[in-house]
Amino acid sequence: MTRKRMVLFSLLGVLLIGGIGLYLVYPRLILAIHNRYPKSVPNGLLSLVATPLPTALPAPTMMANSDQLAGIGNQLAELQITATPLPTATLLPTFTPQSAVTNLQSPTPEPPPTATPAPPTATPLPTAVHLQNIEIIPQKFNNCGPANLTITLGYYGLEVDQLDVGGSIKPNYDDRNVSPWELADYVNSQTPLQARYFVGGDVALLKQLLAAGYPVIIEKGLYPNAWEGWMGHYLTVVGYDDASQEFISLDTFLGPWDSSGRRDSYETVDAFWQMFNHTFVLLYPPEDESQILALLPSELTDPATMWRQTAVTNQQLTNQQPDNPYVWFNLGSSLTRLASLTNDPTLYTSATAAFDQARTIGLPWRMLWYQFEPYEAYLASGRFDDVFTLSDAILSTEGGQNVEETYLYRSQAYRALGDETAAAAALATAIELNPNLETAVNQN
Repeated sequence: MTRKRMVLFSLLGVLLIGGIGLYLVYPRLILAIHNRYPKSVPNGLLSLVATPLPTALPAPTMMANSDQLAGIGNQLAELQITATPLPTATLLPTFTPQSAVTNLQSPTPEPPPTATPAPPTATPLPTAVHLQNIEIIPQKFNNCGPANLTITLGYYGLEVDQLDVGGSIKPNYDDRNVSPWELADYVNSQTPLQARYFVGGDVALLKQLLAAGYPVIIEKGLYPNAWEGWMGHYLTVVGYDDASQEFISLDTFLGPWDSSGRRDSYETVDAFWQMFNHTFVLLYPPEDESQILALLPSELTDPATMWRQTAVTNQQLTNQQPDNPYVWFNLGSSLTRLASLTNDPTLYTSATAAFDQARTIGLPWRMLWYQFEPYEAYLASGRFDDVFTLSDAILSTEGGQNVEETYLYRSQAYRALGDETAAAAALATAIELNPNLETAVNQN
């Protein structure tokens, strides 16, 4: 073989090896670039390299008890509620359900202290509001919660960096979720402002808060495109326009980036907000607390009353929208919170039936990246296989492997089954992903 041929074959070999290497590596490279800079890679290219998404969370092995589902309305009507404001929420306090399984859970949002609301004003709301001096920032990777908190803190004159906020709330940069109570806890512990989070908001309340000068952070669903699929998202609502029937918001994922605001119809915002039980976070100066009380409906000023009202609302919606998985999921979540506040084990059983129905209809596969009440209800009801089935589905994806709560609830299921070794290993992984958990675990 001549020297020229040897050089040619060597060159072809290098090109072949390089081509194979590039073929194997470029999907990961493109996805890594997209993860850090979401707008830098065209959707068409992403669709070529992305792993096909799961279709939905696993359906339950048992069907929801139809008689039990039908009786939830009566159960809620007969439920006796004692209105008792809770102390300031701390990180993942414990409660002990009837099954004696110790569950670490997100705390019930604490409302402002009980006070006599101001009489309703006869002055109608303005037909349009657009808050000024509030600037958008593009979010970093999976950082919509800290980014929106940064925006709202800036409105009140507090300059912080979204990465610093995120680093405090979620030490693992790849963590896919920040819960609303974690946003409120950051504000209450590290700023001079006050923050509360609530469920059960509606379009009218959102407009009323905006008209009073308060931007509102809402937690909602987002469906940017088919290949990325459904995900959870925060955005800051800064205005509304009755003429066009639109809300104006600062969307840290979608823009626009000139702070003019994104416009979406009242109906669209409400539909995606429903996917998170109409959860919202309010920031305000402490001296404004009496004004906040006057703006809030009375049912939101006590946790048990608030969760009962959201349960009643969603139970009624299940009759109107029986094929809507989100109203069934919201019903289960509200019943779970009520069960933890009232120590009524029958509410956990009803919650699992609602979650079973939601799973049977079909829930987005990322649902348990953000909301964890199904784990709590199944644990309290002794349905440990469901905890493992759901957490296995979450851990089957790279993003789900960074949701520390998944390991936390697996740990509790293992412990309930007497497997202390597996429980300790799962808990250690949860703490490794979010060291903030260690303080709460040690306190228990």
